[in-house]
Amino acid sequence: MSEKENQGPFSLTRRRFLAWSAAVAGSSSLLHWAEAANSFEPVTAGATVQRNEKVVLTSGSHNCGGRCQIKAHVKDGVIVRITTDDKITDSEAVPQLRGCLRCRSYRNRLYHTDRLKYPMKRVGKRGEGKFVRITWEEAITTIADHTRRIMAQYGPEAIFLHYASGIAGKVAERVWMGRLLGLYGGYLSYYGTYSTACTQAATPYTYGTVATGNSREDWVNSKLIILLGFNPAETVHGTNTPYYLKLAKEAGAKIVVIDPIYSSTAIALADEWIPIKPTTDNALLDAMAYVMITENLHDQAFLNKYCLGFDEEHMPPGIPAGQSYKSHVLGQGGDDTAKTPEWAEAITGVPRDTIIRLAREYAQLRPGALIQGYGPQRHAYGEQVVRGGTVLAAMTGNVGVKGGWASGTGYKARDQVVGSIPSQNPCKASISCFIWPDAIQRGKEMGAADGVRGVPKLSSNIKMIYNLAGNCLINQHSDCNGTAKLLADESLVECIVVSEHFMTASAKFADILLPSDNYMERDDIVSPWGWGDYLLYMNKAVDTVFECRNGYDWISELAEQLGIKEKFTEGKSKEDWLRYLVDKTRQANPGFPTWEEFKEQGVYRWKYDKPSIAFQKQIEEPDKYKFSTPSGKIEIFSPRLWAMNKPELIPAVPKYIPAWEGPQAPLARQYPLQCIGHHYKRRVHSTFDNVPWLEEASAQEVWMNPADAAERGLKAGDKVKVFNDRGVMVIPVKITSRIMPGVVSVPQGAWWTPDENGIDRRGCTNTITKYHPTPLAFGNPQHTNLVQIAKN
Repeated sequence: MSEKENQGPFSLTRRRFLAWSAAVAGSSSLLHWAEAANSFEPVTAGATVQRNEKVVLTSGSHNCGGRCQIKAHVKDGVIVRITTDDKITDSEAVPQLRGCLRCRSYRNRLYHTDRLKYPMKRVGKRGEGKFVRITWEEAITTIADHTRRIMAQYGPEAIFLHYASGIAGKVAERVWMGRLLGLYGGYLSYYGTYSTACTQAATPYTYGTVATGNSREDWVNSKLIILLGFNPAETVHGTNTPYYLKLAKEAGAKIVVIDPIYSSTAIALADEWIPIKPTTDNALLDAMAYVMITENLHDQAFLNKYCLGFDEEHMPPGIPAGQSYKSHVLGQGGDDTAKTPEWAEAITGVPRDTIIRLAREYAQLRPGALIQGYGPQRHAYGEQVVRGGTVLAAMTGNVGVKGGWASGTGYKARDQVVGSIPSQNPCKASISCFIWPDAIQRGKEMGAADGVRGVPKLSSNIKMIYNLAGNCLINQHSDCNGTAKLLADESLVECIVVSEHFMTASAKFADILLPSDNYMERDDIVSPWGWGDYLLYMNKAVDTVFECRNGYDWISELAEQLGIKEKFTEGKSKEDWLRYLVDKTRQANPGFPTWEEFKEQGVYRWKYDKPSIAFQKQIEEPDKYKFSTPSGKIEIFSPRLWAMNKPELIPAVPKYIPAWEGPQAPLARQYPLQCIGHHYKRRVHSTFDNVPWLEEASAQEVWMNPADAAERGLKAGDKVKVFNDRGVMVIPVKITSRIMPGVVSVPQGAWWTPDENGIDRRGCTNTITKYHPTPLAFGNPQHTNLVQIAKN
């Protein structure tokens, strides 16, 4: 083949193909130590650049809470190594945005031999993973035909733009698809996230907002920091969050970690680790409140002034006696059970004396920060622990003060306005991101009581799914076996379009499968989620290979076939749109750089002269500033929840409610182990699961306490069956005292790989999870599982 042969718009020259193939050969199997060492070369100030090598500033746009600066070293059109931020700063307040092992392995993912190369269509049964190559023209024509037909036959509520977090940039494919479908008539949208559904829904019932966190630099003012299911050393909540905790510890703060697992955060930072049984966190919080009340340690003056519903003297009118939070805790609210430390010990596994000591410390070591992670709210009644944390913050007077923390979602109280691609959806219907299986089977029956918003009832079942850069069709959704059976039924969903990098578990269920460009092959703009006062420009490092395409390109062609290209593109190129985003950001942020400056710098940091304190104005000037709740107060008792009239599932004050598969469930006699799926440093959800380097860093294995292993005659490395009525997986066992007895964990994100008998051989935790949305948020309860384990 000559240099000029096969020069279509998405083809490779011979030189580029050979260079790319060499890169693939270097990362497709176990790497030589020399190459691995070079690729992981430490970055120091003044690190040299090799001859004929250019360095491109970029980042990652996968669903990681941090955003790190990545330096792609490019030679002859190929990335030869990855380094990271080495800029020396003069202030500890401006730490480097250094990449972790996931960022450092980007090259291996980019040049993986299994990367999808061409558009394909399904030829076997849906889910079998059998495809044939087609042209882009055929793929786009097929997608356009289905979109037109389904829109005309069923209406916009039949088209679902699926939850997908694999690409989180400002010009990601799903952003363009939302704009396109909005211009074409609309689509069924969603609210919430798989990660944070319960906390996003529940926190506003207390405060009226999810922006309840002080900025991280304020942690140095805390005397006590309680991390409840919060593990930022592995689940990154803004780059450098552990660094700010380290500064707090050096300033004298005591750090307590409450978690079933002795996490990396606990190892690195904790003064104390308190293991707790999954799904029982709110029993612990109730018992801590009992200690504070009975020992008169709570801040009654704060509660009287700012709160609604703590005690009977501060209830809204018309509510029967015995419904306040204090009445509930003291056993005077109808169940006649005082929430004593002894009561909580039997449920949580946390010793009585530990509960008493922790309650006294949180009440007396002020200011204190009870920071809630998202793991505890991903269970059967996850809404309760969220509101339980907000109540303890109020009881201790830690709301609106330096060194405090209002609990709940904890998003930062200050935010920056960043430009977005204009998009409007004329279809007003939306569902919880988690309940799309219900909308497939009985959408036309679903209304507000089923999690539908915006319309009284859905007008159609879901008939078409766009799944762009997402693995929640199967892998990250509950009950893989049940979900696969649902999606395989072609009489239900009539067309599934997937855009991906690899043949993931979800991609196998596509009718049309499209190969996407990689993070390193596009320009984009990304920001951290949760915390972090910075914005990153992702510069394109290398050209796209084979027939992989950027979303804007192929969606523009789809818009043309649907007759709306001019409206969709407005005549703008990808660069024009990025300039548009920067211009909009500059309008809202004086001093923000021009597009050319931002692109060259790679990062912009907002600078503030002091930390932000959530609700400081409401606490310091209560007559002038009110909380964004109906009463204008912190609503410990929620009249809105009371009006729902579902006290057993959605109480007006936070309560511990035993989970359907918790330690007290009758099913525990058959399946005695509680199984969770913790986040793992080697993956971002399911992204990077197929990267060999990261498999070496952290193998996929089920974590089990030595006592539970001895009871079953297991030794480290044994292949074991992890099973319940929903499925079976076979994986190695890791025997470790870093997990409490009675609890096991299968790190979440491994790609579901069932054999001919339906037994998962990779260790996808959703093989055994239950599809059962939570009662208020209709959210994800994926840490609510009972299993048994036996030697295979």
